[in-house]
Amino acid sequence: MSERTDVQVRAGTEGDLAALTDIYNHYVRETPVTFDIAPITPDERRPWLLSHPEDGPHRLLVAQPANGGQVIGYATSSPYRPKAAYVTSVETSIYLAPGAGGRGVGSLLYAALFDALADEDVHRAYAGVTLPNEASIRIHERFGFREVGVFREVGRKFGTYHDVVWLEKRLH
Repeated sequence: MSERTDVQVRAGTEGDLAALTDIYNHYVRETPVTFDIAPITPDERRPWLLSHPEDGPHRLLVAQPANGGQVIGYATSSPYRPKAAYVTSVETSIYLAPGAGGRGVGSLLYAALFDALADEDVHRAYAGVTLPNEASIRIHERFGFREVGVFREVGRKFGTYHDVVWLEKRLH
């Protein structure tokens, strides 16, 4: 798929499930980035993984060191909402392993994801970002997302209410 000298991006597989779950659970336990409040097991995460095939509008791409080491991040495009009229819209996200940020891995993942979606029947991409999260806002803006609204105090985690900004990007 996409490559840099030290990191490669490829489609996620079931063999990545444990690493993907570990990355996600870091955000569950340590941050308000996701509003899940209890860590999940790989078995609980499996249906999510299987809902992202190698082709089509709902993708899961992973980044790993070119030498084949552990997965250090992933990006997804998932159904925006379940109703049929939303079929040409996706919700995108990026999650990086602790310590993997600030090295261009997120940009590499998003570039590969949007390249993969270029030939799909996807009209809009949306992203919900829990505030504050300047790094996430920056990468989304860099990829052409623009703010469309803020849901104020929409989620409570760690005893604090959090806002979520919604961003939108036109694809076709």
